[in-house]
Amino acid sequence: MARELTEDEKTLAHEMLARARAAQSQIEDWSQEQLDRLSQAIAWYAGNEKTFTRLAEQGVDESGIGDRVGRPAKRFKIQMVLRDVLRTPSTGIVEVDEAKGLVKYAKPVGVIASLIPMTNPAMTPPVTGVSSANARNAAIFSPHPRTAQTTWEMTEVMRAACRAVGAPEDLFQCVRTPSIPLTQYLMTICDLTLATGGKPMVQAAYSSGKPAYGVGAGNSSIVIDETADIEIAAQNTRISKTSDFGSGCSADGNIIIQQSIYDQMVAALEAEGGYLCSTEEKAMLEAAMWDEKGNRTFPTIACKPQQTAEVAGFSIPDDRKFLMVENQDQIGPEHKFSKEKLTTLMALYHFKTFDDALETVRRIYNTGGKGHSCGIYSHNDENIDRLARLAPVSRMMVRQPQSKANAGAWTNGMPMTSSLGCGVWGGNITNENVTMKHMMNYTWVARPIPEDRPSEEELFGEFYGQEVA
Repeated sequence: MARELTEDEKTLAHEMLARARAAQSQIEDWSQEQLDRLSQAIAWYAGNEKTFTRLAEQGVDESGIGDRVGRPAKRFKIQMVLRDVLRTPSTGIVEVDEAKGLVKYAKPVGVIASLIPMTNPAMTPPVTGVSSANARNAAIFSPHPRTAQTTWEMTEVMRAACRAVGAPEDLFQCVRTPSIPLTQYLMTICDLTLATGGKPMVQAAYSSGKPAYGVGAGNSSIVIDETADIEIAAQNTRISKTSDFGSGCSADGNIIIQQSIYDQMVAALEAEGGYLCSTEEKAMLEAAMWDEKGNRTFPTIACKPQQTAEVAGFSIPDDRKFLMVENQDQIGPEHKFSKEKLTTLMALYHFKTFDDALETVRRIYNTGGKGHSCGIYSHNDENIDRLARLAPVSRMMVRQPQSKANAGAWTNGMPMTSSLGCGVWGGNITNENVTMKHMMNYTWVARPIPEDRPSEEELFGEFYGQEVA
């Protein structure tokens, strides 16, 4: 049984909330130019290469998971968020529709409780903070206990950025000693929660009694048909699967390959650093990666494939970058490899006709990952359209490395975020990438317009005038 909130924690929460509200009130009347300058300062202080590299590496060291070498590259996400924010008005009139006589004004939502996952303790605070501050909100970060120090230090960097432009530093605060009861209490007293983290915390956010944006679990499945460029597909799959050692829920989990190119594609994946496990090795991996309750085991999460193999009881060459297991027809709750893997391992499937591919996709998402994402490598627009119509996902990437594209990329139009809404499929309120627009209230002003009233004949069409019993 979880312990109860202490009086000291309750007092701390209310003190932090009071400071946040006071800070927010100080920027209530700031101009767009001032807000944009504030966001630029936050993005630079947190996202310059030296600072971000230090804290990204520290986050890996502190948590014990992730790629220490690769994670600093995520600083581009801060840059992309800043780009999007600078292009989006966040105060005063933000939208005008003259034909409908509508004018929309943006207002802050208030104080945001932002839950920080251990997979991105250095990146998530500034990605949220650049948008939150521009929308004239304050944010209280509640870090994962495994990475509390990294999140604390990044928050201190962001507070320094506020001071540099004359903004109150309490626009950003971080819980120094996090606990589940304290986090849950913050969610009940703040105005909005951004729950970027595991399923239990997302569910707690939704039951807090306050508005919340949560994320859903991933199980990204990628279809590769015979029109694909095999080398590009293999390269992008490797890039996506190995990014931060597969810690992200967008990392390729299931690769569904047309039978006519299956052998070529597997060979291309091996050329990119893949290791195809034997039947015996696959069984050993399953026993090592999931415990008796079906939960993922920590030593095999977001780590090099050599470590996963070692925990399972076998070894692979040092130059291998990811593991592959053949999983044809082994889909469902009882088949672990058809679920989210969260490490440098992918399951392989093959299909004869595209109808078969769609059936495989349907079965996988009925097992797990509904609402999150899928991808396709194809130059057949009909196949792309058919997958988009069937897949129960909020985003589908075409010929792109999934984990580098879902949350936004320089080469696609997805808005950059660190929180991927998964819609009602995933138990979330939005299908969108959660961005600054989700951190604002809006006032709609409606002026009179000429009557817009179709005739009854137009409205009811062929049914107009029919006798109804």
